[in-house]
Amino acid sequence: MKPFRTLTSIPAPLDRSNVDTDQIIPKQFLKRIERTGYGEFLFFDWRRTPDGAPDPNFVLNHQRFRGAQILLTGKNFGCGSSREHAAWALNDFGFRCVIAPSFADIFHSNAGKNGILAITLPEEDVVLLMERARTHQNYALTVSLEEYTVRDTHDYEKRFEIDPFRRECLLNGHDDIALTMRHAAAIDGYEERHDRERWMSPHP
Repeated sequence: MKPFRTLTSIPAPLDRSNVDTDQIIPKQFLKRIERTGYGEFLFFDWRRTPDGAPDPNFVLNHQRFRGAQILLTGKNFGCGSSREHAAWALNDFGFRCVIAPSFADIFHSNAGKNGILAITLPEEDVVLLMERARTHQNYALTVSLEEYTVRDTHDYEKRFEIDPFRRECLLNGHDDIALTMRHAAAIDGYEERHDRERWMSPHP
């Protein structure tokens, strides 16, 4: 998992509340075994017209938001089913940070485990940032996990809160596997002792 320290990017404003995981990554695309390759299906029903062409009215299809790594969106983002594929799709598309007034709990956890920083800001702040993203050319946000801050190019600055354990994992790029592997020596030692004791014990 790529460490997250400071990120400066164009923010893409998705002005919708209660975006559920089936909208983030529709169920027909959940058959893949890998964690990669989901980005092209992100928000598929919104990004595409019924005939499969890109919908020019959807924000992520606007040229000015191409390459955005920060998503601004409405409250209760990631509600619905607990599918981790939603975080995989956002990550694969290129988003490293999502800012919203609130998140569904399971999505919030899945995001952090997959290297996405989910930041909760007051709703009026998110509305302000979305409006600036829509109306100002060359607008950008800088998110510093080291300093707990969100800044923009128009003198906005706000501190955010994050669980200390999740912050440490993101700063160091530690997913669940990496956390386990930090104890590899202890695990190997336990297995060696277990095997030795098993073979030394009397057999019936």
